[in-house]
Amino acid sequence: MADQNTTLLLLAGFVIVAIGANQVAKQFQRARLPIITGLLIIGMISGPFILGLIPVASQKSLYFIKEVSLAFIAFAAAAELYLKDLRDRFRSIKWVTFGQLVVTFFTSAGIVYLLSGQIYFMQDMEIKTRLAVCILAGTIFVARSPASAIAVITEMRAKGPFTQTAIGVTVLKDFLVIVMFAVNMSLANVLTRDTGLDFWFLLIVILELIVSVLLGYVLSQVIIFILSRDIHKHVKTTIILSLGYSMYLLHDFLKDYTHEAFGKEFLLEPLLVCITGSFLVTNFSRYRSEFIAIIEDIGPVIYVAFFTLTGATLSLDLLVDVWPLALLFFAIRLVSMMIGTYIGGSLASDPPLFNRIGWMAYVTQAGVGLGLATIVASTFPGWGIELATLLIAVIVMNELIGPPLFRWSIHAVGEDRRRHETPEFDGIRDAIIFGLESQSVALARQLSEHGWVVKIATRKQDVNKEEYPNCDIHVIPGLSLDALEVLEASKAEAIVLMLTDDENLELCELIYQHVGTKEVVVRLNHHYNFQKFHKLGALIVDPSTAIVSLMDHFVRSPQATSLLLGMQEGQDTIDLEVLNPNLYGLPLRDIKFPADVIILSIRRRGQMIISHGYTRLRKGDWVTMVGSNQSLENMTLLFDKNPS
Repeated sequence: MADQNTTLLLLAGFVIVAIGANQVAKQFQRARLPIITGLLIIGMISGPFILGLIPVASQKSLYFIKEVSLAFIAFAAAAELYLKDLRDRFRSIKWVTFGQLVVTFFTSAGIVYLLSGQIYFMQDMEIKTRLAVCILAGTIFVARSPASAIAVITEMRAKGPFTQTAIGVTVLKDFLVIVMFAVNMSLANVLTRDTGLDFWFLLIVILELIVSVLLGYVLSQVIIFILSRDIHKHVKTTIILSLGYSMYLLHDFLKDYTHEAFGKEFLLEPLLVCITGSFLVTNFSRYRSEFIAIIEDIGPVIYVAFFTLTGATLSLDLLVDVWPLALLFFAIRLVSMMIGTYIGGSLASDPPLFNRIGWMAYVTQAGVGLGLATIVASTFPGWGIELATLLIAVIVMNELIGPPLFRWSIHAVGEDRRRHETPEFDGIRDAIIFGLESQSVALARQLSEHGWVVKIATRKQDVNKEEYPNCDIHVIPGLSLDALEVLEASKAEAIVLMLTDDENLELCELIYQHVGTKEVVVRLNHHYNFQKFHKLGALIVDPSTAIVSLMDHFVRSPQATSLLLGMQEGQDTIDLEVLNPNLYGLPLRDIKFPADVIILSIRRRGQMIISHGYTRLRKGDWVTMVGSNQSLENMTLLFDKNPS
């Protein structure tokens, strides 16, 4: 009971730290650093070596958080391996994996051997023992962190050939590194203990991998069954996370049982089980979209918990003790990865830029590397502990430096799909409507009556503009960034998309990445595309539900609905941005509003706030008000104008 209470207290404290870390880590984006770097640093500061907010006891008590997170991250990593999208990248994934596994391994192991006379714990070793140390170090150097890769990709919304290759190589390498480590551990035993090659050991490892893959298939069928049920999305999410965590519980059970029963441990690979299950659900079921939606929804929470706890449990004391030698090993790994990635990319005929900076995608290390280093320490008392200590210090460096490098490489190849900065208001309310039809024409005329400058964009080449008097119609060749530039989309306060969902989504992506228009309104054609537009910050009008909702409001509150829709003669509603410096800091009660103007709401930094007479306006606030047309025109002058 005492242990349970301790765990609950540690969990409550960790939740508070994680919430704070999430808020502070967002500030790291201003310095062009990934959020996960901020989470790691805040975790380190909160950990036992600095502030002690997350004590040493939490490493064991809260380890289940890491296991739940790692299972989820395995699901997320494999969900990125959609075969139809990766078809064109198979060659690159194959050769870069070859470069990372073979070239990086032999290069790093060779450099460590050449420098072994300068490494304090290797100076008096026999040649065979030095070789054992080198091959084990080279194997762990190859290991990568899917968790960090997925977190950076998710944060930057990265997509493209470089990103696809990086995630494909990362996931494939984690599987192959486990096999390579098993072989090299057996070889290291032969070199250091003059024993024969342990074929039973290799056979057990192969059996472990086969069982893990088969269990992954079973897991995929269970996930598909859960997704097919008509239950709440949150319940499905909880069950799927529990299934992933159960693989770690099964791993612990089999490990203890086989050790007691047979004297040898049978080690299930939970990451491989989860990767296999997710891969099968993603590629061979009709629930891929729902599965990915669940992963994307819960992802931010998982990443905050995982990387904050990881930062708090990093062994900073080891880094302090061995940092000069750790820095040397860190440099060896970087050089070997540069060589391996360049050779692999060249064999795959990848673009020169990919080959030059591709190594940056594979620097970060975490769980797999730490696990392998721990096995080395327990298998080879003495020099194994020295090597593991050094490798863990290197992993700490890689965990801190890797994410910013990966982020920079994604930006360098142009696969960063973060939101473009919103342009400054130029004093003219412009709107662009994509799609020429009766509704778009009616909308354009209504906006024009309210003082907006409106353009209608269409790809119809045979448009007779005389049929649409008082409408500014632009014929564009296609839906491209060039078309947006010709339409001067950067000056628009609002863009309305009234095409097919695929065309709307294409435009929405371009606007999100390259224009940054504050208000993008989308007319939805199919409800299952709702989340795609919602994630891009679009305002969505679903015709299938809009009419029902509108009639519901008319029944329950006819006067308010008529007012908001502008159906009351001489009255309207308007959103105004606070741009007048004379209004900054003023409470609403001190501003002289016309008697017929009512403040409905204030939106600040994307959040609605409850306003009252003492609410002070701030620069950039959006104030929604209702009143007569003449009074609203006066308010526009008051809010928009910057007096000299």
